[in-house]
Amino acid sequence: MQFSYRGIDIYYETLGEGQPLLMIHGGGPDHRLMKGCIEPNFDQDSKYKRIYFDLPGMGYSTVADWITNADDMLEVVLQFIDFIIPNETFLLAGESYGGYLSRGVMKRMSNRIEGLLMICPVIKPPNDRILPERTVLLENSGLLGSISKEDRELYESIAVIQDEDTWERYKKNIIPGLRLANYKFLEKLQSEGYAFSFDVDSMNEKFDKPVLLIAGRQDANVGYKDAWSIMDNYPRGSYVVLDRAGHCLENEQKVVFECLTKEWLMRCEECMFNNN
Repeated sequence: MQFSYRGIDIYYETLGEGQPLLMIHGGGPDHRLMKGCIEPNFDQDSKYKRIYFDLPGMGYSTVADWITNADDMLEVVLQFIDFIIPNETFLLAGESYGGYLSRGVMKRMSNRIEGLLMICPVIKPPNDRILPERTVLLENSGLLGSISKEDRELYESIAVIQDEDTWERYKKNIIPGLRLANYKFLEKLQSEGYAFSFDVDSMNEKFDKPVLLIAGRQDANVGYKDAWSIMDNYPRGSYVVLDRAGHCLENEQKVVFECLTKEWLMRCEECMFNNN
């Protein structure tokens, strides 16, 4: 399905019915990144409407010349929210740059958000981050030798655990989006308009709904130390740093990730039920 706004088409998929849960993927991949790691939490009897979409210039979504910075990206996301779930409250999940955009959504409509999940979220621009040294904890040379040069470079650039299981999930959920991405647009966005024009983490009021922030101890892309600096904004927030995990922690720590996500959903349900 598609949502059209100011000359661009946004591709999206919805699964299930009930309480809306909106997912925002990171820069480069597409909706399959979030779908691959979030969907295992739900079954046919789930009471959640899961909303997956492709950001402008990624996946099956198009882009236009007027989108030049994070503020413009946020405008598209906000318009999509008002189209897909008008006047409804919702849960929000974002990974990497999607975690940054999700805090922009929080800034604009926190009164509609019932809970926030951030996976390896961008906190600061690339040059300002505190990053661990890039590390590989498990390497399968036989596996790497069987992968094409192009895919291997993509995989090795992010994978801390390089084994059959993580490769299969990476191949299914991440590489298809990377192959579709408009890199000319993404490179310009990162170099000229990566950050918001406002301080996204300066909040007039703390967000008192359930929050989960998960970071990878070996994440050499966005790091984990900077994320602690925003947690005072979230008095109901859990901050988790996982060993044996980089910027692709949902693949590398799949079991723990799903347990943490289910626990966050439980807290959200408890909060929504008690408030009603």
